[in-house]
Amino acid sequence: MEKASGFININKPTGKSSAALVSLVKRLTHMPCGHMGTLDPLASGVLPVAVGNASRLFNYLLHKEKVYRAVFRFGEETDTLDCTGTALRDGLPVPDRAQIEAALPFFAGEIDQVPPAYSAKSVGGVRAYRRARRGDLVELPPKRVRIDSVRLTSQCSENEFEFVISCGGGTYIRSIGRDIAARCGTCAVMTSLVREKSGAFTIEESVRPEELDERNWREKLIDPDLVFDLPSLEFAGEEARRLRFGQHLLFADAEGDYKLRLDGELYGIARAEDGCVRAKVKIV
Repeated sequence: MEKASGFININKPTGKSSAALVSLVKRLTHMPCGHMGTLDPLASGVLPVAVGNASRLFNYLLHKEKVYRAVFRFGEETDTLDCTGTALRDGLPVPDRAQIEAALPFFAGEIDQVPPAYSAKSVGGVRAYRRARRGDLVELPPKRVRIDSVRLTSQCSENEFEFVISCGGGTYIRSIGRDIAARCGTCAVMTSLVREKSGAFTIEESVRPEELDERNWREKLIDPDLVFDLPSLEFAGEEARRLRFGQHLLFADAEGDYKLRLDGELYGIARAEDGCVRAKVKIV
């Protein structure tokens, strides 16, 4: 059977690991696969899994908008910053809605964010969560992240509030809850997280793992053309032959001339050596 490349937009259930779902897609497709942006077992929602050559395209999706629906419980603190961790403090003050709303403007735009100690960040060649689990003191440097908006949408209980957060890749939602609480003079833990959007992938168009099998997975495959909002280039004849062999081509646009190469096989991203020009490429 002809091989295929593309993305499967999985709706990850709570309690499942992202790696387990990638393994599921590998077993069904018998092709190399990878995911874009892991979700903790506590979290659910959009988990784009690339099939075949589409995994080479993830680097071009890293800075796409992501939308999360998160619930934070105020007045408590754990070592993991969520409800699965070991309790460190509780019974602390719980801010009211007005106090929380007053803190939110500080979390818009590009900010410096300290990742959680229990994260996949590498510290001295070891994942931070591994060092934290063995009792090491983990101090991670702040990193620059982009937060487009944080909206308080509802109060779920006396001490739990729901937020909708739009941000760039690499942003830790648990850290946002910690930092909002700190602005209010208290602590918070994340109790629920749903990723509703990741670039072109939305939860409305996602598929549950139990809906996938060896017979229908191709029907769920999303063509890369539908994912990238980029100009398209088509090559045929001698230019197509050169691209197939990994050679560079000259490409001219209004800004000037660039050397381009194909990143992938029959579908890929053409890019300038200085990274200024990107376009979808098809060989016809």
